[in-house]
Amino acid sequence: LVQLVESGGGSVQSGGSLRLSCVVSPSIYYTRCVAWFRQAPGKGREGVAAMNTPYDHTYYADSVKGRFTISPDNAKNSRFLQMNAVRPEDTAMYYCAAAVQTTDGRCTFDPNAYDNWGQGTQVTVSS
Repeated sequence: LVQLVESGGGSVQSGGSLRLSCVVSPSIYYTRCVAWFRQAPGKGREGVAAMNTPYDHTYYADSVKGRFTISPDNAKNSRFLQMNAVRPEDTAMYYCAAAVQTTDGRCTFDPNAYDNWGQGTQVTVSS
């Protein structure tokens, strides 16, 4: 069983930055993909960034490309989401999710492919 704990959410003004953290236990190497998803009130869950293990290839949604960066610290079993130039439409609950297997080594933004989820951390961007 893989457990994930997110932290780092909060309130920020438009154009600002936030850094989210996701710690995976017992080990990041139990996973094949770790992804960040978000869900705004009344909307579906949207994948924004993902990274596979152990190759650390990255994947981004078009809505965040060039603004958000997912990065690893495998020694600390962690994945980070650096959020720059945030916008009010980035306001959502952000979840970290892990897939323990993939079909071809690539990560997907299909929530059904992820079987382990954190509790979420709220990000609120004011204009």
